[in-house]
Amino acid sequence: MSSDLAGVWEVALSDGVHRIEFEHGTTTGKRVISVDGKEILRRDWMFKLVGKETFSVGKSDTKATINIDAVSGFAYEYTLEINGKSLKQYIENRSKVTSTWVLNLDGTDCRVVLEKDTMDVWCNGQKIETAGEFVDDGTETHFTLGDHNCCVKAVSSGKRRDGIIHTLLVDGTEISECTE
Repeated sequence: MSSDLAGVWEVALSDGVHRIEFEHGTTTGKRVISVDGKEILRRDWMFKLVGKETFSVGKSDTKATINIDAVSGFAYEYTLEINGKSLKQYIENRSKVTSTWVLNLDGTDCRVVLEKDTMDVWCNGQKIETAGEFVDDGTETHFTLGDHNCCVKAVSSGKRRDGIIHTLLVDGTEISECTE
């Protein structure tokens, strides 16, 4: 790892948590971006030390931008934007549009993500085939993980502010949602 490492961010997307690393050589003008340990962008001998670098992250090619701003003298500030929002705004918005559960099935850790707008379900970076059905109190989205029957139940909370409550059941047992 280079001594020019200027920023490291962890970004949770539907296909998993991605680690973004940014190297900035202020004497050489070098910029290097790595996602999950793989170099995806390298620029050498850049004379302009401030600016932006835009790239894609994850299987859904989510747009990410690193902003490089001069603070004072030779000090720089590095900020990450995801889909045009600051990382903080993105994380706050993401908790509204997704539900995430982390569980261990047959000795394997599973990270299950529900995209509430599309009702797509992801497990450990793979989009899962699902079957949805309407039931008396809402909807159920059925899928399997290995030999386990899984279901995401969507039920109205009865309160406008709380909206719809999503619950993951694995073999009939409720799994608690995690906050990322």
